[in-house]
Amino acid sequence: MIFGRIAVEEAEGIVLAHAVETAPGKLLRKGHVLSKSDVESIKNNGIDTILGARLEDTDMPEDEAAAKIAAPLTGHNVTVKPPFTGRANLIAEARGVAVIDEERIKTLNHIDETITIATVKNYELVDAGQMLATVKIIPFATPKEKVEKVLEYIKKSTQSIVSVHSFVKKKIGIISTILPNTKKKVIEKSERIMADRLARCDNQIDSSRHCDHHEDALAEAITALDKGGCDLILIFGASAITDRKDVIPAAITQAGGEIDHFGMPVDPGNLLLLGHLREKLVIGLPGCTRSPKLNGFDFVLDRILADIPVTASDIMDMGAGGLLKEIPSRPQPRNQERKAGATKGKSVAVLILAAGQSRRMGSKNKLLAEINGKAMLRHTAEIALKSKAAGVFGVTGHDRKKIERLFNDLNISSFYNPDYADGLSSSLKTGFRALADKYDGILVCLGDMPLVDADLFDSLIDAFDVEEGRAIVVPTFQGKRGNPVLIGSQFKNEILTVTGDIGAKSLIAENESHVFNVEADKDSIFTDIDTPDALVALQQK
Repeated sequence: MIFGRIAVEEAEGIVLAHAVETAPGKLLRKGHVLSKSDVESIKNNGIDTILGARLEDTDMPEDEAAAKIAAPLTGHNVTVKPPFTGRANLIAEARGVAVIDEERIKTLNHIDETITIATVKNYELVDAGQMLATVKIIPFATPKEKVEKVLEYIKKSTQSIVSVHSFVKKKIGIISTILPNTKKKVIEKSERIMADRLARCDNQIDSSRHCDHHEDALAEAITALDKGGCDLILIFGASAITDRKDVIPAAITQAGGEIDHFGMPVDPGNLLLLGHLREKLVIGLPGCTRSPKLNGFDFVLDRILADIPVTASDIMDMGAGGLLKEIPSRPQPRNQERKAGATKGKSVAVLILAAGQSRRMGSKNKLLAEINGKAMLRHTAEIALKSKAAGVFGVTGHDRKKIERLFNDLNISSFYNPDYADGLSSSLKTGFRALADKYDGILVCLGDMPLVDADLFDSLIDAFDVEEGRAIVVPTFQGKRGNPVLIGSQFKNEILTVTGDIGAKSLIAENESHVFNVEADKDSIFTDIDTPDALVALQQK
């Protein structure tokens, strides 16, 4: 491939490195292959040279190369999307556990710098439709010989490089052992949390038993679940396992089973015990499984329910990346109770902030100023109502009666903020106090943003996914962040500590690992009406 600055007269057939204007307002985009008429248009626009690439016979175009490499990477439950701009994405066709041959991916990425393959982590839980991997050709073409080298290496693999093991329905039994001081509520909560864990993997608790925390009683309970046809037996101990000869392992061996491994290099989760009774797995659960927070048992459970064998060696290999306790940024998917009104597994409420005093506007309340015959705030509220949000709410303060009347006309409930003079943060607090325990996320919208549209709201809601680490979703335009912003309800306590008139900026800055940017198609995410001149300009459009 020949890359450089080329005289326009000689540019037919080259691939543009950057967008070029052929006439006022008309662009040829990066990656466009110039035709004879394109060249004439560029010359007529007074441009003498352009930066681009001319492909040679030894080159393979980026889309063709990406498609050729992506196709043989796919295994069970994986499909490839058509290539675009040198990228071919591998997509999961089923919900389950992604299995990635990480060593082969590493080797493939060392063949040539122009060829890159990025994947999700090995054994990551994925949903149908989720991207598993992307093949990206960095320049506009890559040497054919390098593509052939990649393909030859892939052929040598005896197993799929990217595949998804879908979840398999198993009959699951739960045993909770009891000591004199064991509370019934603890057992009920533990089993409820386990039911949530299993549901996430398309399974359920099929049988539940309680017994004394003694090896004789527990062995009897294990035998009963075995005879009842359980494929997997999980044991909540009233006391933590401290040794291979403790109550739970002793009961497993007494029931005719064997202990495969005790302990795991994952924290929390150290005291997990793995055993089996013939072909059935029996697991002594660490105490941390009574909490919905991510722990080592989750790593084991996901694989087991996707029919991926878990051995003692597998458990010992989990140490790298196994320190979970000290990673506040790590998603804790099972710690999100589903709220009322949830759609597609998550519920988001729009919160319209309409309590401000509009000091820079003078005596007028800008939110009540008319634009095309309707109050500015009404425009914003109607847009929110058109979105897929599970609910729309407002916060009032200054001009309370007038603002409430407008919200009431649209059947929008509102909350009064008596501290509205303290700035934007006081309205955020009011909204989060009212909504955070009812919804998974809150999309915070300023009342003076009538130019945003419902599609933007929907894009933010679609991107919001606490389980995937997208707990704060922010719109961007040309790399700059704007409004509205969607914030997970898990940040309620942090919101209640913010002060002043800067909203959630400090929260976003302190939690970058949770932030996901959504590119907007226009700059309306920056347009809030703060001055009389801005209002007049908008009214005259």
